[in-house]
Amino acid sequence: MAERLIIGMSGASGAPLTVELLRQLRERHPEVESHLVVTRSAGATLEAECDITLEQMKALASVWHDNDAIGASIASGSFKTLGMIVVPCSMKTVAGIVSGYSDNLLLRAADVCLKERRKLVLVARETPLSTVHLRNLYEASRLGAVILPPVPAYYRRPLTLEECTAYTVRRVLGQFDLDDDGYEWQGMSTHEE
Repeated sequence: MAERLIIGMSGASGAPLTVELLRQLRERHPEVESHLVVTRSAGATLEAECDITLEQMKALASVWHDNDAIGASIASGSFKTLGMIVVPCSMKTVAGIVSGYSDNLLLRAADVCLKERRKLVLVARETPLSTVHLRNLYEASRLGAVILPPVPAYYRRPLTLEECTAYTVRRVLGQFDLDDDGYEWQGMSTHEE
């Protein structure tokens, strides 16, 4: 049986991260079955930020789930997965996860990951962060979620936004031991005398 990974996309800015994640999974980890669920706001953000349609993005995933299909396979704990990545993760989605307000499939799938003690990675995307945002992110972390904001690694000296995006996605995949090509920090150069 293939390993499964749920990819949730909410309406925060950062749609290129989702597209790159799906591309990397398809190209580098074809053994991982990706289950994609996208909120209505995320679809609008995709249109504004990417040169790809929602239909084209759906085609990058192994399985597409409608966000209103609350009875889909990923809504059940008996459907075994490696866990879930919400990328980008809006503050509204964080609030829904923290409160257990599972009124759509994305939130229900995240709730299942928490209750089943599966890895849940939230690529939280907002700036500046209000006290409410910080409190909710703290609570999500206490509940077991990994908070992984898309912060560029300047020490890698990226030349393009695409390089920053690819690096963030590699960090996300590393949470599931799916980063296998040398993105590991090797330390600073030192002078030995």
